[in-house]
Amino acid sequence: MGYLFSTTLIASLTKPARCISISYSRIFAEQMYFPGLNGRLAFAIAAAALGSSFQHGYNTGVVNAPQQLIEDWISELKANRTNVPTSQSEVTLIWSVAVSIFCVGGMIGGSLVGWVADRFGRKGGLMLNNVLVLLTVVFEGSAKAAKSYEMIIFGRFLIGINSGLNAGLAPMYLAEISPVHLRGAVGTVYQLVITISILVSQILGLEQILGTVEQWPLLLCLTIVPAIFQVCTLPLCPESPKYLLLSRGKDMDAQRALTWLRGTIEVHDEMEEMRAEYESMKLIPKVTLRELFVNPALRIPLFISIMIMFAQQLSGINAVMFFSTKIFTMAQLDKNAAQNATMGVGAMNVLMTIVSLVLVEKAGRKTLLLVGFGGMFLDTALLTICLIFAETSRVAAYFSIVLVIMFVVLFATGPGSIPWFLVSELFNQSARPPATSVAIAVNWTANFIVSIGFLPLQDAIGAYVFIIFAILQAFFTIFIYKKVPETKNKTMEEISSMFRQISYQ
Repeated sequence: MGYLFSTTLIASLTKPARCISISYSRIFAEQMYFPGLNGRLAFAIAAAALGSSFQHGYNTGVVNAPQQLIEDWISELKANRTNVPTSQSEVTLIWSVAVSIFCVGGMIGGSLVGWVADRFGRKGGLMLNNVLVLLTVVFEGSAKAAKSYEMIIFGRFLIGINSGLNAGLAPMYLAEISPVHLRGAVGTVYQLVITISILVSQILGLEQILGTVEQWPLLLCLTIVPAIFQVCTLPLCPESPKYLLLSRGKDMDAQRALTWLRGTIEVHDEMEEMRAEYESMKLIPKVTLRELFVNPALRIPLFISIMIMFAQQLSGINAVMFFSTKIFTMAQLDKNAAQNATMGVGAMNVLMTIVSLVLVEKAGRKTLLLVGFGGMFLDTALLTICLIFAETSRVAAYFSIVLVIMFVVLFATGPGSIPWFLVSELFNQSARPPATSVAIAVNWTANFIVSIGFLPLQDAIGAYVFIIFAILQAFFTIFIYKKVPETKNKTMEEISSMFRQISYQ
């Protein structure tokens, strides 16, 4: 299968092999149950997703494995500067800033998505964003030699801005280049690459590979690899056809881009849909941030987008992933076995995200969200009970392991992937950039709240901290059932019309 996929991508880039590309692509699409997927579209998806969401996931997980090594380096460095022994509380504070400033950068990057998407385009914004990756590598890679932990903090801030921009630009580009019936599956690719990159960072951070005193700067610098991949591949792909026509008014360029992406000249129906949307957009003023909150037809989907982003981050997934190694240790696993089990959980996250990629176009967005959040509520309630008795009961400890794995499975089936592309589905072309900015900024803000607040809460109330997540999951399940619409196989005009009707009721 891997050979067939790579052959498809290479063949599709050369005109003499066009007939071979189309036949291979058709075989690949049929095997994956994704009719309409061809080699060129797959290449564009890979170019956009691998170079962007990989940064998001890798830089989320890369700091976990070498934490103790970097903390020891910070402690020694600060002691040499001041000639006074460094307390553990000082080191913990510096490390907390280095980790959490990634989310602060993400908030800033997320709030800039709308401006960058309009000013430079979706593809152009993704390309330009790689400058921040290069600067990050310069600062983080030089920090040890320069004896400056401040350079790591600044590098984490820069890559946070990069990841915040990627979180908005990449799903927007993926949604706009996809056929309607593949929009959900293609949108899921963003979360799939995040899960893969987190797993890669866990593996590379092992002591046997790069998790050593000498190699940890290289571990941080490997974030340049996906950026190089994107800089080499994305220029071969077209800009989003919707952006070219609806935002720039370039009809012929949009048609050429769509023809390239579909691998056929038979794009008349899609072009007519986009032209109809373009004509309707001329009748209304450009959507501003204020308009999103004032206009009821826009305020309703914006509120849904914000709540879904809060739901994803406040679901407790980061807390469970953080707590997983400790849970495995409670079950009498030694340190290495607990780390391997944690990586097994990461692998399960990847596997179930692949499953959701198939299910999202069959079961629908709302169904998967309800199954995910409803299941996590029950799982978290049971996990809380098991964790209370885990240290005294071997049975409770083993049940905790099962429940952690089940939690990850439920999260990956819908709540992990759907929020990233649902925002792009709820808004038309003119409202999409500012709405995405708000939603992504909210997501990173919620991420920051969890990363800052979880440890103090866990220290204060122990395993009972998961009761808070269970209550939140129950609330979000009810909200999704009552307020979130199903967008599967619906055109942008149908979705916009639905919200206009709701706003007038």
